[in-house]
Amino acid sequence: MAGFRIGRGRDSRNAQQQRQHPPQGAPPQGPPPGGAGGPRPGPGQYGQGAPRPPYGPGPGQGAPGGAGGPGPGAPYGQQWPPAGGGGRQGEPEYFGDPYGPTQGAGHDPYANNPGHTQSFSVHDPYAQGDGYPDDGYSDGSMYTAGQAPPAGPRLHWKDLLRGIVLRPNATFWQMRDYPVWGPALIVTFLYGLLAVFGLDETRDDVLNATLTSALQYVIGTGVAMVIMGLMLGAVTHTLARQFGGNGTWAPTIGLSMLIMSVSDAPRLLVAMFFGGTASLVQVLGWGTWLAAGALFTSMVSRSHDLPWPKALGASAIQLIMLLALVKLGTL
Repeated sequence: MAGFRIGRGRDSRNAQQQRQHPPQGAPPQGPPPGGAGGPRPGPGQYGQGAPRPPYGPGPGQGAPGGAGGPGPGAPYGQQWPPAGGGGRQGEPEYFGDPYGPTQGAGHDPYANNPGHTQSFSVHDPYAQGDGYPDDGYSDGSMYTAGQAPPAGPRLHWKDLLRGIVLRPNATFWQMRDYPVWGPALIVTFLYGLLAVFGLDETRDDVLNATLTSALQYVIGTGVAMVIMGLMLGAVTHTLARQFGGNGTWAPTIGLSMLIMSVSDAPRLLVAMFFGGTASLVQVLGWGTWLAAGALFTSMVSRSHDLPWPKALGASAIQLIMLLALVKLGTL
């Protein structure tokens, strides 16, 4: 096969004889001086009535810088041109430039025509995108109703308690999907243990009782405060969902218990030393109750994605019950 491909075969001797002894009237086929291809036509060779040679190398014309190819009498027709000259006669058009490597790449007359290759892109509606054009409203990180809040790690209990006091909005926003049962139950139970000493009459009863009775009274108050916090938190969550909120019940109840305990801690600490009837304790009582209302409103608004009037309405029952059960004994 290699012999037939490069022009070597059983008739190669006949082809060499035809090149050495061309027919009468045919132009000589030897290479001109300098190693160029076939002979140049004379001035009158392509005159009137003489057809121009076909596109590509003529009979006997070799590649630039090489020996001449087989003549018109080659038994196997035009042979494959040497490497580096892609795009010549007999080759597919995508093999190279049809005008040879010495000329620049020009405009392809066959591009973008029927039957020829054309570069284009196909939109895939099943790709990673949503299949809709970009309307310019998908950028940014603003949170809207029905969507997940910005992702954030769960806060440590120390950071949680500190955040409720120092940066409540960011803390409630970040913890709206994380249950806080551990800190909520422990802090509320400790608050119930100390709440006994915030009232003058109750404190005297506990101090004058026996150790066993005092422990039962104190522990019972702590458990009762935990149960009350769970019930009031559940009421707040139910009202928030009735007003169109989308938060979950566990974070709402846990955060409401923490707010109830942490907001009343300053009044309770002062009342343990100065008594519940002191003027400072009464001022702190009203101030902490208003602060609790602000914290409840912020928590429900962030946890349930509600405007502040609805969030305040959902927290109203819990605020009233705290005022009746805890604050009024002092105020």
